[in-house]
Amino acid sequence: MISFKLSDIRRRMKEFKRDPVSLILFSVVVLAAVITVTALIFIIAYILIKGIPYIKLDLFSLEYNTDNVSLLPALINTLFMIFLSLLFSVPIGIGAAIYLTEYAKRGNKIVGAVRVTAETLSGIPSIVYGLFGSLFFVKFLGFGLSLLSGSLTLAIMILPLIMRTTEEALIAVPDSYREGSFGLGAGRLRTVFKVVLPTAVPGILSGIILGIGRVVGESAALIYTAGTVPSIVKSVFNSSRTLAVHMYALSDEGIYLNQTYATAVVLLVFVIIINAISELLARKLGGKAQNG
Repeated sequence: MISFKLSDIRRRMKEFKRDPVSLILFSVVVLAAVITVTALIFIIAYILIKGIPYIKLDLFSLEYNTDNVSLLPALINTLFMIFLSLLFSVPIGIGAAIYLTEYAKRGNKIVGAVRVTAETLSGIPSIVYGLFGSLFFVKFLGFGLSLLSGSLTLAIMILPLIMRTTEEALIAVPDSYREGSFGLGAGRLRTVFKVVLPTAVPGILSGIILGIGRVVGESAALIYTAGTVPSIVKSVFNSSRTLAVHMYALSDEGIYLNQTYATAVVLLVFVIIINAISELLARKLGGKAQNG
């Protein structure tokens, strides 16, 4: 193993001597990776150091008040927001991706227009989505500042992300899988749902995970659509606040900074747990697809 590594290093050094540009590019890439990892470690360490000492049982009370500034209602509302946003966006995003990759003809102008639209929507600032949701869902449709308005707005935000990642995952499935299924007499619909989709599950889940991350971290759009009421919602038409909005509200008041850092720790752990569960699920489903 050691001799292989030494020989590999010697080979790389010879390549760099012949092409100095490769050495420069390699150094830039390594430097970028080091800066990224260092920044991530610094952010996580800073949040943990500032927030852990202020995590108390009062923060997990069922009812929010100015004494405990409980984050539990916001945490529960965040779960509701994630569920509803995915409920609206995942079927549409995956369905659109299936149509674009499996049914639409190559070179179709409609397909090109949909892809350009999705990429454009991905680059729109979240505050613009919030203003749209406020005008359309809150006022025009009459949903008011509510969980439903916020989840519909977030569903539109993450729809292009889920659609594009699902499309890339479906494209990555080898055509030989489809040809083998067609050769055995399976129709296109059966091929898509029994062969293509199970193989693309890890990539699809990656897009869903990214969508969940955006839902959890969003605050600007939700202030205009879901509101900031710090209580557990009893209906989709009730106003609510998520953890990110809860953090913003506490920091904006200026007297609960310690609790804001504690909330940031909980939010960080929450995101890590969701990512870990999704990764395990993706591996399990991916393994079943390969074995099947």
